[in-house]
Formats: sequence, C-alpha cells, structure tokens
Amino acid sequence: MTVAEAMRGDGPDSVLLDIEGTTIPVAFVHQVLFPYARRALPGLLAARGGEPAVRDAVAAIAALAPGVDPLAQLNAWMDRDEKIGPLKALQGLAWEEGYRTGALRATLYPDVLPALRRWHAAGVRLAVYSSGSEAAQRLIYGHTTEGDARGLFDGFYDLRIGGKREADSYRAILAEAGWVAGRTLFLSDIVAELDAAAEAGLRTCQLVRPEDGTRPGGTHRVAATLDEVAGLFGLPDAP
Repeated sequence: MTVAEAMRGDGPDSVLLDIEGTTIPVAFVHQVLFPYARRALPGLLAARGGEPAVRDAVAAIAALAPGVDPLAQLNAWMDRDEKIGPLKALQGLAWEEGYRTGALRATLYPDVLPALRRWHAAGVRLAVYSSGSEAAQRLIYGHTTEGDARGLFDGFYDLRIGGKREADSYRAILAEAGWVAGRTLFLSDIVAELDAAAEAGLRTCQLVRPEDGTRPGGTHRVAATLDEVAGLFGLPDAP
C-alpha cells in the first residue's frame, strides 16, 4: 500500500468516469460535437472512403442495415442518438479533424480538471468509460480549453469492452486495468449504468449536474460536482 492509499483509508484508489453529463456538459456534446459531425460526415465519406477505418465502418453499416445508403443510416442513428460502433467510429474521425484544425475545443465542467489533478497527484488511478470511441475520448481530453489532460488517465474504454448497462463490461474493465471492484468508484449521470457497475461490485455515485437537469434516481449516492464526490468518498478535496 502506498502512502497516498494509507492516507485515504477505505476510500477508492481508482475512479472510472463517464464523460457526457459527468465531466463535460451535455450541451457541448449535443450542441457542438454532434452538429459538427453531422455537417462533416458527407465530406468525410466522399474524401476518405478509401481509408481502412472508413471502409471498415461503411462495411459495418452495410452489415447492420443492408441496402440502406450509409449516410442516410448514419443520419438516422444520429437522430435517435444511437450508441452504434460504426457511427461512433466515423464521428470520431470527423471530430479528430475538427480538433486538429482548432475548430473544436472541449469545455469541461470547471470543477473537473482541478479535482482530477488532485486525485492523480495523490496516486488515485483514473480511467474513462464512454460510449464514444476511445479515439474520441482522447480527443476530448487532449484538446480541452485548459490544455492536454490525457496524462491524468491510465486508460480509455469504449464499446469494444461491452455496453455500459451490462455488469460484465465493468468486470472486464477491472480485469484489464487490474483494479479491485470494492476500491473502484464509477461516476456517471445515468442510473442504468450505475446499476450495472454496482452489480459488478463497484462503488457508485450519480453526478446530478443542475446545468443538465439530471434527476437523482436509484439507490446511488448523489453529487453535483467532483468536489462533492471527494467529500462523500474520502478522495483528495480542494484546499
């Protein structure tokens, strides 16, 4: 046990974080990222259709929706906010271009990076689990308005690990990361995800951000900021 772990007592030594509604406003995703991808996808498919990643995504669309125009299917999935692998992959490619050119910058909740930096400095291991692709996750944290925050995280997990409402997905993350369920805290705004994590033995807390209109639900502990999470679970708090 490290000195930092001893100081934390029975507090978590690892934290798994959702993104949308937890560390970044829902408005950024729905009003900035999604519209940007919708505008960019037609040009991306036309200009980069020969690239392996694009070809693979288009082939996956054809397997899931035979006979449907790929762009029409992508738009239909975006209309329903579906968590579909090829959609997420292509959105990630579109966002990569936007971040590279400076058209996109991620604006996190103001409490997020200070808290994550404190936790990381104290030896708490951090990772991200989102329905957005691992590449998209790295883009968000690599291009924040406060700089590159990717170094704070030990891992990034997406739908390759499994659905976020399935307990086995959290068990797989624990196995891959080498974390202990009872010492790992999962933070999300979605009750069904928290339920699945709790079933896998993780500790849980629902982020109820007033800006997003999130409502408390289930039997999980509730916090409005990561500073409140720190107080509830014995993590390093603001000085």
